[in-house]
Amino acid sequence: MRVIKRPLWLALMLLAMTSNQVLAQACLVHTQAERLDVKVCQENRNIPEKLFKDGFCQPQLAGQKVDVTYSEQCPAGAFGVCSNAQVANMPYRENIHYYGVASDALYLKPFCEGQSQGTWLVP
Repeated sequence: MRVIKRPLWLALMLLAMTSNQVLAQACLVHTQAERLDVKVCQENRNIPEKLFKDGFCQPQLAGQKVDVTYSEQCPAGAFGVCSNAQVANMPYRENIHYYGVASDALYLKPFCEGQSQGTWLVP
């Protein structure tokens, strides 16, 4: 058995711990229109913090009221989570928590697993 020297071992452990670790940054986006009420929480995995806050958490949705709340993690109560979803045409990943109408999973799950290359989880 090969012995790994402590500094190398420690560096490898830190790399392993941070490579899959979710950043403590999330935003709950609540949008409303005449017959629309949607709540989605985005949990940052590897998006630069400023880009996440100023871009990803600030949707421009014409004709809709948008309310954004920031927290360290998404609240409980989601009917589904697209874990490790890839942002279209970018190298970034996030977890997307869906709240509201559970039957929407019929459309969201295939999109998550196909287009976003994520894993659909039911909390």
